[in-house]
Amino acid sequence: INGRIRGVAGVVGCNNCRTTHDSAHLTMIKELIKNDVIVLSTGCSAMAAGKYGLLTPEAAKFCGPGLAEVCETVGIPPVLHMGSCVDNSRILMAATACVKAGGLGTDISDLPAAGAAPEWMSEKAISIGHYFVASGVYTIFGVTFPTTGSELLTDYLFKGLEEELGGMWDFEIDPELAAKKMIAHIDKKRKALGIDKARERVLMDMEMRRTMDAAAAEEH
Repeated sequence: INGRIRGVAGVVGCNNCRTTHDSAHLTMIKELIKNDVIVLSTGCSAMAAGKYGLLTPEAAKFCGPGLAEVCETVGIPPVLHMGSCVDNSRILMAATACVKAGGLGTDISDLPAAGAAPEWMSEKAISIGHYFVASGVYTIFGVTFPTTGSELLTDYLFKGLEEELGGMWDFEIDPELAAKKMIAHIDKKRKALGIDKARERVLMDMEMRRTMDAAAAEEH
C-alpha cells in the first residue's frame, strides 16, 4: 500500500526443545513487524503469536509506522493466522494471488516475500520448506540444518538453487539475525520491482481509468 507494507513473511513451524519455548518465533516476528513486514503464520508459530497478543489489531503498537497505519486503518493484526501446521500451502496460494492480481512481477520468486521456521523439529518441516523453495521463496531455518556437514550440498541449496528455481535455502540460529536476512531479501526484491521508493499518489479521472481498463482487457 504505497510502500507502507515493506513485504510479507511466512513464519511457521514447530517448537523445539533445544530452544526456550516460543522465544525464536516471537523474536523473529517482532523484528519483522517492527520493520513493516506483515507476517503470515501457521501452527505452533501462530499459537506463540497468539499467546503474546500479536493476533489482535492492538498489536499494531509493536509495528513500524507503515504497517501500524495499515493495521489501524483496516482493523487487522500484523500477524495473520493461516491455519494449522499442515496448511502452509495457503500462504503459497496467497502469494500466487499477489502475482496474479497485484502486478508484482510474473512469478512468486519476484515477490518481496520470505519464509522461515525458526524452531523446526520434524522432518515434515524440511519437505514443506523445500516445496516453498521450489516455488520460488527464500526460506530460512533455525536451530540446525541437516546438510551443514556437506559443504558441496549446502552451497548448492543455499546458492545454486536460486538460479534454477528462484528460491533458496538459508540457515541462521539467531532469530533476530534471521529476520534481518529476510528483510534484506525483501528489500532486494522491492528494488528489482522498482517499488523501493514511495510513489506520489495520483488521483485518477474517468479517462485514466478507462485507459487502464482497456489495457487490462487487451492483456486478457
